[in-house]
Amino acid sequence: MAKRDYYEILGVSKSASKDEIKKAYRKLALKYHPDKNPGNKEAEDKFKEASEAYEVLSNDQKRQKYDRFGHSGMQSGADYHEYSDFSDIFSSFGDIFSDLFGGGQRQRRSKTGMTPQRGHDLSYKIEINFKDSYLGTKKDIAIYHYVKCETCNASGSKPGTKPEKCSHCNGTGSINYRQGFFSFAQTCNICNGQGFIIKTPCSTCAGKSRIQKRDVLTINIPAGIYNGAELRVRGRGDAGVYGGTSGDLYLHVQVIEDKKFWRKNNNLITNLYLTYPQLVLGCQVEIENIDDQKISIKIPKGTSVGKEIIIPGKGFPVPGSFSRGNLIIVAKCHIPTRLSASAKKLLMEYSEKIGTDTKNSDGGISGFFKKFLG
Repeated sequence: MAKRDYYEILGVSKSASKDEIKKAYRKLALKYHPDKNPGNKEAEDKFKEASEAYEVLSNDQKRQKYDRFGHSGMQSGADYHEYSDFSDIFSSFGDIFSDLFGGGQRQRRSKTGMTPQRGHDLSYKIEINFKDSYLGTKKDIAIYHYVKCETCNASGSKPGTKPEKCSHCNGTGSINYRQGFFSFAQTCNICNGQGFIIKTPCSTCAGKSRIQKRDVLTINIPAGIYNGAELRVRGRGDAGVYGGTSGDLYLHVQVIEDKKFWRKNNNLITNLYLTYPQLVLGCQVEIENIDDQKISIKIPKGTSVGKEIIIPGKGFPVPGSFSRGNLIIVAKCHIPTRLSASAKKLLMEYSEKIGTDTKNSDGGISGFFKKFLG
């Protein structure tokens, strides 16, 4: 009897995707599964037929060969596989039947001991001042976390003893149930899915394999750290259970604002207040940077208010490189609110000398002078 076309068997087109082929096979496998059709020879044949079609069409190389040569290209060599019984099919497509029937014919293996579990990550907030974000610093923080129990070496058992295999689930950690042609598994409630039971727990950790402890950690804060940055300290979170790896510690950095300096990208910015004569005539001034270093800068003649004087390489370190941002000095004019009589007289004379016409100023608007307020 001639073999039916594999695409016809699964009810899909020759252009069907892998997902469509798998979906079609799952539908047929559920319909003709031997547990649902006990003693039905026709259903058994259709089940095997669908499995053979899926075995070829789900494999890119075999499907390409089948599309080119048909059944004649599948009759010999590694490309052809004839299923002898159902267990052969189940072993080949265990993932399909695991989805359909909660594990199919596969047997769960017994565990060899308590299952290690990774510890939780921890998160803390840490505050530093603006100067420390520029220079970098070290900071001590106190954390309360789980650590490995040294008494039992994280085994949970009293020294000299070992966990015993759970007799209820035979060490698998789950109990299998069957209803009709469906089978499913539930976590063993005796060992809580561990497969083992600690009958003689460690007196220090009560069988938990870890204990809580307060630790003081010294954290290195890198120079150039920005507000809102997150630092990760590997292995400083909670210790794992039964020898599992420790979680990580995440530190969320909050930088306190400074009264004199602020940051934009990697640039350090500050205002420099100068007198009107200093702005007009130019001058040489010495300033103190945030790191307390003295820097001498030249103020050019005719410097306008708001002009930025850039000092290269004196800003924040650029993360991941050896370069730095700039220090930006913003020129401001110091306006005195009180003047002595002599100073006021000189200022009036100065005004008469240079006049009050500002029409030649670049940009902005000009006004018409009426009188000084006195």
